[in-house]
Formats: sequence, C-alpha cells, structure tokens
Amino acid sequence: MRSPSRPAGKLTAREICILALMGALLFATKAALASIPNINLNAVIIILTTIFFGWRAMYAVAVYVMLEGLIFGGGVWWFGYLYTWPLLVAIAMAFRKNDSALMWAVIAAVFGLVFGPLMYLEWFAINGGWEGFFAMWVAGIPYDLTHCGGNFVFTLALYRPLYRVMEKFLGTPAVHGKQISEET
Repeated sequence: MRSPSRPAGKLTAREICILALMGALLFATKAALASIPNINLNAVIIILTTIFFGWRAMYAVAVYVMLEGLIFGGGVWWFGYLYTWPLLVAIAMAFRKNDSALMWAVIAAVFGLVFGPLMYLEWFAINGGWEGFFAMWVAGIPYDLTHCGGNFVFTLALYRPLYRVMEKFLGTPAVHGKQISEET
C-alpha cells in the first residue's frame, strides 16, 4: 500500500518501469496491427493505464508519442499526438470511477470518431483555415469510422480480461478499492 507521506507526483522505480512498459506496449501493439489502417489497441490500453495510474498515465503516453516521433519522424501528424492522446487520458480521468466495459467501449468509439478531426486541427492553422480542415475531415471520414468501430470492438472485448491481468499484477486501482501496491 502507498505510504500516505509519499509526495504527490513522485514516481517509484516500479511505477517508472511499468509506465515505460505501457508506453512501449502502446507502440508495439500499434506496430503489430499496422497492416489494418486505424485499428489499434491504444484506446483500451490508455483507458486501463489511466484507471490504474491516474494522471501518471501521461508518462506512458509520453513514451508512446516519443517512440512514434523517433521511429516515424516528427511530421505534422506527430504534433497532433501531443494533444490527442493526452486528451484521452483526461477523458478517462473524468470517467475513471465507472467500471462498465460498455461505457468504456462507447467512450473509445467516440474518441476514435473524433480522433481524425482532432488531428486535423493543425491543418486549420497550417494549410488554409477552415477549408483545409474541412477537406481533411471529409477525406478522413472512412478512416474515422474504422477507428470508431475498432475501438468499440477491442475495448468491449478486451476491457475485462486486461483489467483482470492488470489487477493481478498491480492490485486494485485506487478508485475501485485499495491503492496500487508498491510491492511486487
């Protein structure tokens, strides 16, 4: 159990390792599913990481975004990752106390649907204002629908099994009982 005197925001060595591994897992699962456009496990992994680690899930997202930039280069698309994935952590924090797989699947689906338009915000600033944004949004609708459906199916199917695995190794999340244990 966490010591009540532990300073807020200070990570243990165990948490640093786990959050780094979660960021690497985000990258690895996306790479494994790369042959299927806009289908990945990112939403369900980020949601579960947030449930178990709260705002510290931002560290896992930072590792993931950094790996994406280092491996694939920091193009215009990469700047969108700097705010879209942290936004999912913020959304998951808002609903963190809910334990419904269906609710998380709906949140993941909606996030998948709006992911494209969120990513195109930089096009608004860089490439012609509303016209550039609208053109990118319309062109991306099929991908957004695919992302929406994939997020819904994966989150609905994997939320419970992955939650149980994380609970086995990390303990019950603070919002659903005791604090995450620092012991192994």
